[in-house]
Order: sequence, then C-alpha cells, then structure tokens
Amino acid sequence: MAAAVVRYGIVGVGMMGREHLQNLAHLAGEVEREQSVRVRVTCLADPHPESLLLGLRLAAELGLPAPQTFSGHRELLDSGLCDAVVVSSPNMTHCEILMDIIGCARPHHVLVEKPLCTTVHDCKKVIEAAKQRPDILVQVGLEYRYMPPVAKLIDIVKSGTLGHVRMVAIREHRFPFLVKVNNWNRFNCNSGGTLVEKCCHFFDLLRLFADANPVRVMASGAIDVNHKDEVYDGKVPDIIDNAYVIVEFDNGCRGMLDLCMFAEGSKNEQEISVVGDIGKGEAFVPQSIVRVGTRAGGRDGVETAKAEDDRIKYQGLHHGSSYLEHLNFFSAIRDQGACSPTISLDDGLLSVAIGVAGQLSIEKGRFVTIDEVL
Repeated sequence: MAAAVVRYGIVGVGMMGREHLQNLAHLAGEVEREQSVRVRVTCLADPHPESLLLGLRLAAELGLPAPQTFSGHRELLDSGLCDAVVVSSPNMTHCEILMDIIGCARPHHVLVEKPLCTTVHDCKKVIEAAKQRPDILVQVGLEYRYMPPVAKLIDIVKSGTLGHVRMVAIREHRFPFLVKVNNWNRFNCNSGGTLVEKCCHFFDLLRLFADANPVRVMASGAIDVNHKDEVYDGKVPDIIDNAYVIVEFDNGCRGMLDLCMFAEGSKNEQEISVVGDIGKGEAFVPQSIVRVGTRAGGRDGVETAKAEDDRIKYQGLHHGSSYLEHLNFFSAIRDQGACSPTISLDDGLLSVAIGVAGQLSIEKGRFVTIDEVL
C-alpha cells in the first residue's frame, strides 16, 4: 500500500520561510523512516522573485524535488498542490492570507508564524472565521515553548516543585532586528511594534508559567540606539529597541520582560526565572541549562541540569524549537484532528493583546488593562 503524503506549501520564502523549508526537509527524512506517512514541500509562494529563487536553490541543496512556485498565495491555494500551508510572510500580510486560506473551499491546515496578526481586531477576525471551519487545523508559531530548557522548566513548574508561582521574569538581551525584504520590520505599522513582533513569544511564556490570563500591563521603552540613522522613503524607523514590561495576572502572579536589542555581548540570549512559594527555577538559552532550587535547600541545594531533546533532528535558528513545532503540527494533521494544535488561535490572540497593551502603555505613560485592548 502506498504511503499517504502530507503536502506542504510555504507562503513567504524569506529568511523564516527558508527556515521552515529546512525543518520540513529534516522532518520528511525522519518521518519516512518511522511512519507510513510522507512529508513533501510541493509549492512556494512569494511576490519577490529573489526570495523564490533562494527557496528553489535551498530545495535543490536539500535534495528535494523542485517545488512549484507562485507569485501570490491565492494562486498557491487554487493550485490544489498542498494540504497544509505555512504562513511566514511579513506580519502585516497575515490577516488577509489567513482569511483567504480559511475561506478557501478546499481545506488547508495552517501553521502561521508569530504574531498571529498585528492587531487584536484582526486576530479576532481570524478566530471567528476559523470557528466556521472545523475541518482545518490552525497552529500559531510561538515555538519558544519547545526550546528544550524552556520545555523542561515548563514541566518543572507543572510538577509543583516550585509551589504556587508568584513571579516570572524573562530577559532577552540580543542583537538588533535583522534586515528583511523591503525593510518592512522597521515600522510599527507593518510589524505591530516590537512588543508584538518580537515579544509575543515571551508574553505567551509568561501566561504559560503563570497559568493565568493577563489583567493589566505597564511598559516603558524607547528607540535609543538602533536604526536611528536609517531612512526609508524619507521615514526614520519607529520600532523600539529596549523596554521593561510588567504584566499582572488574574491569579495574582506578576510577570516582567526585560528586552534589550543592542546587547550582542551576552552569554545567553534568553534567561527565564520562575519563582514560587516553595522554590525557584531558571532556564538559559542558548546554554540550554536549567537550574532548580528550593527555599529550604538554599543556595547549596541548587541543582543544574542540561536540557536536551532527542527528537530534534535540526537545530536551525531557534535551537531545535522550530523542528519540534513542525513535529507537533504534523502529528495533529496525521491524527486527523484527534488532537488539537498545541498552540491555539486564542494563545496567539492573547500574546498579541499583551504586546498591544504594552505598546499603548509606552505611548500613554500609564497602566493599560487587557479589557481596554480586547
């Protein structure tokens, strides 16, 4: 009996689109060794010829059959060449593309890169439309959950080792935003703002560790170092490059994000601290270690462990998390909806809402409630 095939199309073949292509190529090799279902990338769509060319070159380097190429996502959907679509186009295009996929008569499962959309309104619009299509799966690409040290810390928190979580702190100290096609990521109107574009990952993690929903947000941030000497079509970028964000949750837990995007001289890019009434857990990326201690055990009782996941077959740009993201998405498709995607549209909405509240807080200089933006 011939093996079933899950055919993937990628919409947006820039840096992240090609990262997805790499991950799917490695997933395909692993799946074929272990299962009776095959994975194929059959088509690519992008309005920029150079991006399509780079995608085709990468496919050839990976030994994949040449995917069909299209200049737009509608042509890809009309082609009938794919069963699942990875949306990795610029943020401001997500809503239109998702609405077209959901509205397409032929069902296509969707993995959409973060953020779900750039505004709360558009996120809600997509969610309402998706409710009318129980025949498709939609997963949001908040893959930081899958990074081995983060996943290990999530398990520690869920086990109750730390007790009742009271405080969560995430520090991301990293390099500036990368150059993207047409420099779309230099402006809030395209990206949703730094706290939406970049930090939705961390607001998702804050919610996950707090095991609660956000109530209000206070933020302070600015554009202090990066991009100030850049000009595009007469406009200077307006994306902030550093911020502190405090999030209060409905169970009394508080979370904080410390973001700096001119901190290349950092040993770790992400450092996460979760403190409960019994103990404290920490995760470090890319060192990929986790530390756990209890109040009773004190400093001498703190244990350090390496975090690894043997399922990862390709590390890529995000320490294997994108591979695990695809593994989970593929499993949901293979099981024909018996299990829901691990990261839902509602997760995507709330991660955007916290970011929008943070951007508004910086603008207004005050706390912003989540109800205000929802």
